[in-house]
Amino acid sequence: MGMVFCRGCGKEIHETAMSCPHCGAQQLAPQNQTTTDKRILPAALFCFFFGFLGVHRFYVGKVGTGILQILTLGGLGIWVLIDFIMIVVGSFTDSDGKKINLWT
Repeated sequence: MGMVFCRGCGKEIHETAMSCPHCGAQQLAPQNQTTTDKRILPAALFCFFFGFLGVHRFYVGKVGTGILQILTLGGLGIWVLIDFIMIVVGSFTDSDGKKINLWT
């Protein structure tokens, strides 16, 4: 991992920094970004309240498995429980395989 220059103030910062610790300027996302713009909080709430309908899977773009959760009522609750745990610990992915690991 290397260092880059801030887009706002020009000071040297770590290349994985999303914002500059000196001036707060947002940095460009790295080309090999492995996170998505989806957030944990809405996904977790959708899963907790409407998990048996697969709403959280529709939220992240997994339409096929969302339909399967509707038909199986969330795998009789087991599939929903596993999804909920994966969402909360930050290992749930969206339809592109990018991890959902930011709360807000």
